[in-house]
Amino acid sequence: MPELPEVETIKNDLSKKILGKKITSIKISKPKIVKSSIVNFRKVLKNSYFEKIDRIGKLMIFILNKSDKFLLVHLKMTGQLIYVSKKNIIPGGHNYPKIDKLPNKFSHIIFTFSDNSKLFYNDIRRFGYLKIANQKELEEVFSNFGLDPITNKFTKNDFLKILNSKKTNIKAFLLNQKYIAGIGNIYADEILFDSKIKPSRNIYSLSRIEKEMIYFAIKKILKKAIKMRGTTFSNYVDGKGNKGNFTKLLKVYQRENKKCFNCSRKIKKIRICGRGTHYCSNCQK
Repeated sequence: MPELPEVETIKNDLSKKILGKKITSIKISKPKIVKSSIVNFRKVLKNSYFEKIDRIGKLMIFILNKSDKFLLVHLKMTGQLIYVSKKNIIPGGHNYPKIDKLPNKFSHIIFTFSDNSKLFYNDIRRFGYLKIANQKELEEVFSNFGLDPITNKFTKNDFLKILNSKKTNIKAFLLNQKYIAGIGNIYADEILFDSKIKPSRNIYSLSRIEKEMIYFAIKKILKKAIKMRGTTFSNYVDGKGNKGNFTKLLKVYQRENKKCFNCSRKIKKIRICGRGTHYCSNCQK
């Protein structure tokens, strides 16, 4: 599943292509992906345009020119947003199947714009969704997310306040979207390696200095990952169809039994919250 850096990259790339373009038609072949009334979905979107694309955690928010209307898009595991203009194909999200012919059997929703360009929502496993929301519904959605770690609202004091009130291990805390929005398994492992903290450590055992190190590592790792346009193993591509380059900078994630870059000990893998968790037992205490 794309995490915050990947979704932020897709959002930024699409913003350069689709804003201000009138939607002239919407084709829906898999209605279950639309978590709204189909009639209302079409009514709201047709002849509208996107003024801005925002994001909270891994959820994209397409702000419409119509008052009090928003399109929410979550790619989940295998979602793709593919913009096509003439012969240019600009994909973002999952990279399977390879995009060579559009539409294909996974093209469940197709937006056509006034210049005949198109935006395809493809999804093999169909876990993702699109939904129309008003301001009240959007606020309810926001209430399910914690602090967004790449905004100015993500302050050290607020982070420490939330962290200090929890009784769990630090890896579970970082993965919980109700505390911090957008961090998944890849970046949680990298953040904890950078801050020299063992993933299984209980929050109550952390000193203030260690908590501050985690805060600064969150900002550092996510900022660097966005700059490198995300992380790719076998599936994610950015809005230019390229793999995320942060893969080259990974220190522990999916490096079990390989030498730690800092101390040459082997990276270990354990399970926390049902997720494979990678760390160096020598560098992380």
